Amino acid sequence: MYAMNKLLRELADSQPDSRAVEQFLRCHSFPLVDPQGVTFVYQGQAESVQLLHWVYGLPSQQPFQRLQGTGLWHLHLELPLGSRIEYKLNVRKDGRSEWIQDPLNRLQAHDPFGANSVCRASGYRRPDWTRPDPEACPGRLDEIRLRSRVFSRQERVGVYVPPRFRKTRRYPLLIVHDGDDYLNYSQLQTVLDNLIHRLEVPALIVALTNAGERLNEYAGQDAHAEFLTRELVPRLAKDFPLIGEPSARGLMGASFGAVAALHAAWKAPGYYGRLLLQSGSFAFSDIGKHGHGETFDPVVEFMNRFRRNPGRPSERVFVSCGIYESLIYESRSLIPLLQETGMQVRFQEAPDGHNWENWRDRLRDALSWLFPGPLWMVYE
Repeated sequence: MYAMNKLLRELADSQPDSRAVEQFLRCHSFPLVDPQGVTFVYQGQAESVQLLHWVYGLPSQQPFQRLQGTGLWHLHLELPLGSRIEYKLNVRKDGRSEWIQDPLNRLQAHDPFGANSVCRASGYRRPDWTRPDPEACPGRLDEIRLRSRVFSRQERVGVYVPPRFRKTRRYPLLIVHDGDDYLNYSQLQTVLDNLIHRLEVPALIVALTNAGERLNEYAGQDAHAEFLTRELVPRLAKDFPLIGEPSARGLMGASFGAVAALHAAWKAPGYYGRLLLQSGSFAFSDIGKHGHGETFDPVVEFMNRFRRNPGRPSERVFVSCGIYESLIYESRSLIPLLQETGMQVRFQEAPDGHNWENWRDRLRDALSWLFPGPLWMVYE
């Protein structure tokens, strides 16, 4: 019997009254964590309680059991060491179901659709470099606007300007898809400030782009690739002192943003020397129809073409994906193909899902390898 389930068994054996339940809740943090997994707990009158999670390979809804004679519900879930998952509870009362955040858990993660409760299994620790460091000199956020001929609209692009910026120096350039989301949900500015302060990456100019029609523009669209290469980079080179070599120019994105980054580099081989692809939606079909829905049709069309003729779109590619994502299989299958092109490739899997904090936690390893700072130059 797991240690935390033992606590619940002892509580049940004591024929608990409301005071015993209240003391149990007051004396523990939830979910309860043990080396084999976690125990979720819900307190309240309900017809049923279910765990809603995004761990691919497990039933997406798992039922709690009620502790006899109480309003205490519990569910144990086995999780490997170091795991992190996001979840909600589906509570059914009076014939109606409601998705809620875990009332006993204050840890939350946010994304463009709202917030989820966060479960940190044994061994997971949020990296210290994702938190503000009072000793790190902060960079600043600027904004440029340019009239895009490709899209026939005004484009707003955020720009991270590193601390101690000097016009007399030249800087590498990193273009980030879904830039605002990386800032808001992956603490990108804090991460950049800290890694630059620690000399793990050089001072970078970072362009923060946001698509007008994301699922179209990021799905392997030629117009988007042309906008980046023929309009955005030249404008940034005009406004900021950039290093002109491909090894100092990179693209980055997650999910559909990773598809957009790979596609843009593929359309301009040798122009972007660095790629960071996180949880890429790299759907393809070897035979027959893919099963991802119509939204993925242009992605599959591009990925099928890429797999037939990958060329050599970049010099270094860092790929990451969560093992709890369905996309892990597409990412794993992509790695040998990338390696066969002669590009330098690093692949990192994590016990996490398709979310912004997973992508945040991979940034140090990715950026310090793609753009190694003075610290790594010394030790290499």
